[in-house]
Amino acid sequence: MWGVIPAAGAGSRIQPLAFSKELLPVGSRADGAVERPRAVSEYLVDRLLAAGVDKICFVIAPGKSDILEYYGGAVGAADICYVVQPSPAGLCDAIFRALPLIAADETVAIGLPDTIWFPGDALRALPAGRFSFLLFPVERPELFDAVVADDDGRVREIQVKQKEPASHWVWGAFQMPGAVLADLNRLWRARDQADVYIGTLVNAYLAAGGEAIAVRAGEAYVDVGTLNGYREAMWLLSRGERAAARAFQENDT
Repeated sequence: MWGVIPAAGAGSRIQPLAFSKELLPVGSRADGAVERPRAVSEYLVDRLLAAGVDKICFVIAPGKSDILEYYGGAVGAADICYVVQPSPAGLCDAIFRALPLIAADETVAIGLPDTIWFPGDALRALPAGRFSFLLFPVERPELFDAVVADDDGRVREIQVKQKEPASHWVWGAFQMPGAVLADLNRLWRARDQADVYIGTLVNAYLAAGGEAIAVRAGEAYVDVGTLNGYREAMWLLSRGERAAARAFQENDT
């Protein structure tokens, strides 16, 4: 199973930084007996591993060699490779850079490396062999891509950063067979590669008879790409750490 991480963005909303935004320290991790800062993209990597991903492709910009140096060739049980997006051309272009690596019968999961979301194993809720979106409830869906679905969970529309969207559920990650990724790529090329956001391309895919489902399995979602989002992430992680400590104390007694 593949995990694709589009990490070629400039991170202009949170710059200036002396490193790629995907390596922004958020929270901490244990390195043996030592506690170390944790890069924000590690949260997505952990969630991909929890879903069964054993191959990860980072899509990076030419100047982001620090990501390669940070992760190297493997993490956990997953091998890592890197492809380059030569110039900023949007999320669709970044994702499709990984397409030559992915076979039609393989599953691919895609998430954003500057986000943190819970529960950490939520990707497991997405059904195998289906094009599906993992949804999270947020207070300000107009800042994200809101997903409108019917009672059966079929996606009807993705409202990209739309004022007063019809849903407060936004996608935080999605999964599909490699064959669907190839179909999306063909449609994108037929539309003169004009789609920057995945939402507009998916809307065209649905209009052409394609299908996608929405799974409301997420509980909390934070975009760490802004300073305010960074503060929210620190608060969310702090709350999670306190909850984990309470659970440990309860189990210990």
